[in-house]
Amino acid sequence: MPVTETTHDEDTKTLTMVARFDAAPERVWDVYADPRQLEQIWGPPTYPATVVDHSLTPGGRVTYFMTSPEGEKFYGLWEVTAVDAPRSFAFRDYFADESFEIVDSLPGSTNTYTFTADGGGTKAVYTAVYETVEGLRTVLEMGMVEGATGAINQIDDLLARD
Repeated sequence: MPVTETTHDEDTKTLTMVARFDAAPERVWDVYADPRQLEQIWGPPTYPATVVDHSLTPGGRVTYFMTSPEGEKFYGLWEVTAVDAPRSFAFRDYFADESFEIVDSLPGSTNTYTFTADGGGTKAVYTAVYETVEGLRTVLEMGMVEGATGAINQIDDLLARD
C-alpha cells in the first residue's frame, strides 16, 4: 500500500498523508497533470471521478465530480495557486455545487502536494491546511482519511499498467 503515514494536528489545522510509489517523480506527477489519469485515482474506489475542467497552472482550475454507487454526484474544485512541475503543486480545495460554485457551509483547505525522489521511487507528501479546527474535524468525521487513502492507493494500480 502506498500510504505509509497519516497524521492530523489540530494546533496547525493540518492533515498530512505520506505515500511511496515505485515510479519516478515525473511519472507520479503525470497522474495529476493528465485529467484522464486523475479520473482513475481521484476519489475513493467506489466513487469514480469525472474531471470536467483541468488547468494545472497557477490561476487555473480543476473541476470534477465523483459519482456514488447509487448515482449521487459530489462536486469539487481546485483553484491552483502554484506549480513546480514535476516536484509540487498547491491549490485551494473546495466542495462545490453542480455549477461548480463553492459551498461555503463545507470546509475548504489549502493543499500542497510534493513529489521527491526516494530510493528509486517517489515519496509523495499530501498536506491540507484547514481554516479552522472545526473544518479539520468535519472532514475527519466525513471519512476524509479513509477516502483519501483509498484514492491514493489506486495510484499503484495505474502505475503498474505502464
